[in-house]
Amino acid sequence: MRRVYDNMEEALGVVLLAMMAALAFTNVVLRYFINYSFAFTEEAEVAALVWLTALGAAAGFRRGLHLGFGLLAMRFPRLGRLVLVPFASLLTIITLCILFYFSIFQIKDEIALAITSEALAIPQWWYTLALPIGAMLMIARVIEYTWNELRGSKA
Repeated sequence: MRRVYDNMEEALGVVLLAMMAALAFTNVVLRYFINYSFAFTEEAEVAALVWLTALGAAAGFRRGLHLGFGLLAMRFPRLGRLVLVPFASLLTIITLCILFYFSIFQIKDEIALAITSEALAIPQWWYTLALPIGAMLMIARVIEYTWNELRGSKA
């Protein structure tokens, strides 16, 4: 289970990228042979890209690949890292909590107004759901990275 948890973002990202590539390829082939394209493929690809962005950001936080205070932390002794890493993580978590908070309001508005997507006519909030779920996943990964960094092991 640990291996699945550690590579969850990458696995879902591979599935989304494969789906996006298949849709784009199919659309190009159809446009070439029958001079007609499916409008829904662009909408599906954009929705998948939003999810892929959230998953990629979470994977980056888990591995400590975001810039953060990395440069400053490398220049400071251990005591400086013990202060800078939690501080940078706290600022990141606050920003992600703000994203989560406002994305919930957006989802409520989209549900209340019954907004649907143009091509597929599915509820728009299905796409917007990537924001709060992604924010929660990123918060979990920031906490995990901070914990591992303060313990002295690399995530």
